[in-house]
Amino acid sequence: MSRLPPRPDLDWTDDGTPEDRRAGDIYFSRQSGLEETRLVFLKGCGLPERWAGKARFTIGELGFGTGLNFLAAWELWRANRPGPEAWLHFVSFEGFPLDREDAARALSAWPELGDLPGKLLDRWPERALGVQRQVWPEEGVTLTLHTGDIMETLPSSRFLADAWFLDGFSPAKNPEMWDKSLWPMVHQRCMDGVSIGTFTVAGFVRRGLSEAGFNVAKVEGFGRKRERLEVRLEDPPAPEADPYGLRSPARAPDKVRIVGAGIAGACLARTFLERGLEVEVLEAGDGPAREASGNPLGLVMPRLDAGDTAQARLLIGAYLRARQFYSGRPGVHETDVLQRPKDDREAERIAKVLADPPLGLENLEAAASGQLHKRALIVEPAVLVESLLDGAVLRTGRLFTLEDLDPDVPTILAAGQGADALLPWLGLAGRLGQVELAEVGVEAPASAIASGHYALALGKKRLWGATFEAWDGRVPEPSDAAREQNMAALETLDPYWRQSVKAAPLTSRAGVRATTADRLPLIGAVPDEVRAREVFDGVRHGKTVEADAPLIDGLYLAGGYGSRGFTWAPWAGEILAGQLLGEPAPASGPELEAVSPMRLILRALKRGG
Repeated sequence: MSRLPPRPDLDWTDDGTPEDRRAGDIYFSRQSGLEETRLVFLKGCGLPERWAGKARFTIGELGFGTGLNFLAAWELWRANRPGPEAWLHFVSFEGFPLDREDAARALSAWPELGDLPGKLLDRWPERALGVQRQVWPEEGVTLTLHTGDIMETLPSSRFLADAWFLDGFSPAKNPEMWDKSLWPMVHQRCMDGVSIGTFTVAGFVRRGLSEAGFNVAKVEGFGRKRERLEVRLEDPPAPEADPYGLRSPARAPDKVRIVGAGIAGACLARTFLERGLEVEVLEAGDGPAREASGNPLGLVMPRLDAGDTAQARLLIGAYLRARQFYSGRPGVHETDVLQRPKDDREAERIAKVLADPPLGLENLEAAASGQLHKRALIVEPAVLVESLLDGAVLRTGRLFTLEDLDPDVPTILAAGQGADALLPWLGLAGRLGQVELAEVGVEAPASAIASGHYALALGKKRLWGATFEAWDGRVPEPSDAAREQNMAALETLDPYWRQSVKAAPLTSRAGVRATTADRLPLIGAVPDEVRAREVFDGVRHGKTVEADAPLIDGLYLAGGYGSRGFTWAPWAGEILAGQLLGEPAPASGPELEAVSPMRLILRALKRGG
């Protein structure tokens, strides 16, 4: 099976309606798809009345298609938003995503939607399996799209919906989207008093929903469909055990405190500021981006694995979110990156990636000597971090201890290796990284090449490196040995400006990057290690322990990014915003478990530790 989601076999009817020949069905009513959406889904779910007075409202949808239902809900939200701080979250599932051009053609039929189709098309999800999150903070709207087989994506999703739109193709033509095994999973993802709308009245759909505990009623339909269903659920499902500490707190906070003003803390700050929260940032140094985030230039490019695993998908999801989050911000420049294999092992991995790519040609293609990553980013950290922190209260020269925790104000540790001093059981290992910088007399557009090391050009700046060495705990200082290593790497990389930098004065910079044993970040609630080992002691003996992870009240972590801090940081912001504010998760359950701090304790217990 291909790692790229399949495209629909698209055709267009004489009246301009898109049709999927594979399913033998059209995407929306020929009479008026928008009016059908407004009746079947918006009115059918009691909107906008049901979101009145709510700070957050979440809609789940089976079948994203052209995005018409999302845009209709957005239009209604724009006209009836409960308040300036209220948020609409739309979570959808799609197995055969349209490309941007076909979506634009389909949505052109609805000029009455104004600028909304353009807003969506500007951020149309990339062709990739997994979860993608788009955010429009000025509108209070998020879109979370799960792409892939519904039997995989729905059970791995994490959210609770106030309303559901069931809008797959006709049950007779696309039965897998209406299989009765889905309804208990939908039930598990329902809030109290959930409402469900759908155009179908097929008997097996009605029976399946009833068996799953829903109250099903036939009502007047739209157009040639004489009837449709309105479905209600009065009793919410019982919560499942939470061994990884992923559950949201009982009350969403109005303020957060962030420890660390590097790129990790800055992305968190911007994410929560855009959600309308008050943000305080504590920094032990004398200013932001003084440590590992303080290099003059940084590179954001994907790390693509040959296998299709939860870890591989989270790396792609994090990269796509980073690119979307940074787009248009100060100090951010788009470029292509030529990646050459550094050795035979990496050459084999790249060959496997290109044989079955996880991203479409708009993002990745083969090159004569490796692979080309399109639309990657070069960032100027000082400029970017300052803009991200704008609006936060920044307190420098402030050391944080666990005694400073305030149960009413969640605290997020984003202090890199500094988290290890507060929580030594994390086992973070510092890795020393050195880069070289030169200023030359020739301006150059943003450009990059990578092969183990990397070389970047932007304007008159040239930067290359970086080493990845063991750290002895002392204040990081540049070394001649690291410079020699970087200069040797530059000879191998061979960017077009290599000769010019040899005559320019060089500056070296060293920083420490916090890494984990499995090279995955730590993002989520911090467990109480002693109590967690007691609660889950049976895991040491091979038992399955169904229990909630004991947590340190109000303490969260975002770190262990290694050399990919600029890639992980925006994704971590969305994960923690989702958890703290009760929003849909921007990743699958297995992905969230793979980065949860609690995984370290459970893994140690499984190994008998």
